[in-house]
Amino acid sequence: MAIAFTVRPARPTEAAVLQDIERAAGRCFRDIGMPEIADDEPPTLDELAAHRRAGLAWVSVGKTGAPVAYLIAERVEGNLHVEQVSVHPDHARRGLGRGLLEHLAEFARRAGVPALTLTTFTEVPWNAPYYARCGFRQLDEAELTPGLREIREREAAHGLDRWPRVCMRRDL
Repeated sequence: MAIAFTVRPARPTEAAVLQDIERAAGRCFRDIGMPEIADDEPPTLDELAAHRRAGLAWVSVGKTGAPVAYLIAERVEGNLHVEQVSVHPDHARRGLGRGLLEHLAEFARRAGVPALTLTTFTEVPWNAPYYARCGFRQLDEAELTPGLREIREREAAHGLDRWPRVCMRRDL
């Protein structure tokens, strides 16, 4: 029997749980030779609270009501940018990440937002190839907006460019 999961807004009391989900989800990067990503700290409590206050933080919960996956986004040049989507490994491969992305897409459509964007690793199977299956396309350099360039610069300063990365977009 499949367990039904529901997407709902993140609650103020759940920020530490979201950090735990992020840490657990990040461990799989160690297995593919990216220990720095596995060891990277999750968003801070203040960062998570800011996303929640902006109405751009959602969780996927099972029958207990406890979050097992989350998505945070930010507004970038009229679009919604997926800042992070993470699924606890105990609940992986059940469509929770896709469900969160679809929830964001529907939220964006209702708000008249034309597209979702994100940045991700190109050679990690659950990153760029996964997002392509979810309807995102890779942007070439000429398509990058100033806001996306700024995000990529921050990522590079954080050391993420050690591995190939890309910006992606899903038109709605």
